[in-house]
Amino acid sequence: MKKGKYSSILAGVFSIILVLGALIAGWRETETVTGQTAGENTQRAMWDSSAEAGINVPETADGHMEVHFLDVGQADCILISCDGCHMLVDAGNNQDGEKITCYLKERGISELDYVIGTHPHADHIGGLDTVIDNFGIKTLFMPRKVHTTATFEDVIAAIEKHDLSITAPKPGDTYPLGSASFTILAPVKEDYGEELNNWSVGIKLVHGSNSVVMCGDAEEEAEEDICGSGLDISADVLKLGHHGSRTATGELFLKTVNPKYAIISCGGGNDYGHPHEETLNKLSEAGILAFRTDTQGTIVLKSDGKSLQFNVEPDKCRLSGDSLSYIGKR
Repeated sequence: MKKGKYSSILAGVFSIILVLGALIAGWRETETVTGQTAGENTQRAMWDSSAEAGINVPETADGHMEVHFLDVGQADCILISCDGCHMLVDAGNNQDGEKITCYLKERGISELDYVIGTHPHADHIGGLDTVIDNFGIKTLFMPRKVHTTATFEDVIAAIEKHDLSITAPKPGDTYPLGSASFTILAPVKEDYGEELNNWSVGIKLVHGSNSVVMCGDAEEEAEEDICGSGLDISADVLKLGHHGSRTATGELFLKTVNPKYAIISCGGGNDYGHPHEETLNKLSEAGILAFRTDTQGTIVLKSDGKSLQFNVEPDKCRLSGDSLSYIGKR
């Protein structure tokens, strides 16, 4: 073989090696970039799953339902039990996880059919990682909003540890809970930016002719979106948004829900002054009877599908009518 031809062959082989090397490097680079992108999107991807809604929703209430508005200070935690089915809405602050776990276990609860983390603030999901570590969870709802706090990261880590998926709430979807059911009311918009309160998951809980609306910390903007959604949000009981803050429980929302009773979950002597006087005045002017966890402790509502019972009397109010009876003081 001639020297020139041999040199040409070597040059060709060298060129092929360079091309292959570039391709391999490109693949590796692509793999690395893809891995980084996947890591950044892991949390968002967790919301891709969805639970089936509207399956076997009860039309009548033959059993009994209890709604426990737990006293967790300046925070929210609500336990709903009906005919052996259980649901938890929020889980207080980080230090409340063990208290909530004990409260549930004392009632013989080992599995939760539904859990809702209404929005990423620590006073709503702080104890959620502890709850996830201690109970089997069938369906977990959280809004499609990623947060950067250590509290939120702890919850995501617990979700991944137990191989759970997150169901994105869709307004109008209805789910059964024993002889009760609940309908997702919010968030209505796909994006509320960095106003985390307005991302709150809202629900209407129905048991026979009784109903309860609770919408986390939704502010007036989100409340007005709920009013404009076309969903029926009228209810006997309203858990006030944002712990009774003046920035929630707008006049339109309050008028549309038109509740007989209001629940205010807040901490005694909290730094925010919740519940605000303006909100209490709205309730008083509308003739709505209020219950408060800061002055009365855990509030327990019982429903037989026809009438309601509470474990305490309304805060500083007097009742009239036959629709409410009492089952003893705390």
